[in-house]
Amino acid sequence: MNAPEPAVTAAATRPMPHVLNTYGRLPFALSHGQGCWVWDTAGRRYLDGLGGIAVNTLGHAHPKLVPALQEQVARLMHCSNYYQVPLQEQLAAKLCEISGLDGAFFCNSGLEANEAALKIARKFGHDKGIARPEIIVYEKAFHGRSIATLSATGNPKVQAGFGPLVEGFVRVPLNDLAAVEAVARSNPNVVAVFLETIQGEGGVNPARWEYLQGLRALCDRQDWLLMLDEVQCGIGRTGKWFAHQWAGISPDVMPLAKGLGSGVPIGALVTGPRALNVLGPGNHGTTFGGNPLAMRAGVETLRICEDDGLLANAAGVGAALRDGLARELAGLGGVREIRGAGLMIGIELDRPCGVLLARAAEAGLLISVTADSVIRIVPPLILTADEAAQIVALLCPLIKAFLAEST
Repeated sequence: MNAPEPAVTAAATRPMPHVLNTYGRLPFALSHGQGCWVWDTAGRRYLDGLGGIAVNTLGHAHPKLVPALQEQVARLMHCSNYYQVPLQEQLAAKLCEISGLDGAFFCNSGLEANEAALKIARKFGHDKGIARPEIIVYEKAFHGRSIATLSATGNPKVQAGFGPLVEGFVRVPLNDLAAVEAVARSNPNVVAVFLETIQGEGGVNPARWEYLQGLRALCDRQDWLLMLDEVQCGIGRTGKWFAHQWAGISPDVMPLAKGLGSGVPIGALVTGPRALNVLGPGNHGTTFGGNPLAMRAGVETLRICEDDGLLANAAGVGAALRDGLARELAGLGGVREIRGAGLMIGIELDRPCGVLLARAAEAGLLISVTADSVIRIVPPLILTADEAAQIVALLCPLIKAFLAEST
């Protein structure tokens, strides 16, 4: 497929007075998509390097997913959790199979999955007789925007204006095992460690594999829960089902969302034996979570990922994409680091670069900028080597021009 034509950005979109002003939007609206490409309402085409922020695992209008969801919509979209939901059992069994864990709870988003994780940690502590349980969390973390997940998040900018925050969190830097060991020696109320295996909103910052191994051993010694937020980096994005599997460990609690439904809202909390029976009937619940439509989306997403070899594709095409970026940006002053795994890549610059979001769109490429100075690329897992090369060809000249003009 040829590279998309450069898009001319409209001067402004029509105001939307009835929509709360909670997003800084670009001045165009997407109309439809096919594979890794999307079109806006003016007919302009874009290569989707963002994937709905790591959501559109199978791209757009996937020929296997669409008819399955159409069939499910015609059959049953929602029913109450008062009743058994066979598709929940099917998806839970598959998640346990690919994770090696033991049970799953379904909700609607990563925020809700993370809230469930925090509740499990507190209940786990109370069951051990700890009246005020505390959870170790991380600098630059992002776990959601509810009051509890916002409190666990390590970004003062998104916390500003929403105090008082929820208590019970102890914050440490990422990849510093000595800092966690110091907390273990000084704080008897700690019951869990909660971190993203690869921080997404914080700048695509991976936890080192040896660090995760050290955390696993420490949590075992302390009888803590190891809770790994795989909301953004899970579901094959790094080339394994879950990013922590590169370290050869298993968590006690694993929140999932984003790519699990390929665009249908879904969240899941998967637990190992230590956390499996912490919650009982009445301790937690949801109206929409685990509905048949979302469950079918999850079942089909995992099936298609397996059938089409998308984990291997994410690893191989992701490596080619990183190599291409590294080659084109080699020796360029202002580029601090290119990091990540598989199709979760961050390019850190030495200065804020939010303007590149609009400039990339004008050139026909969708990306995001996170943590002020990190260009984030999280495309669908169906991305081809040719499309990866097009991302490099579109993005690198923009980075070079931006750095030259802002020196």
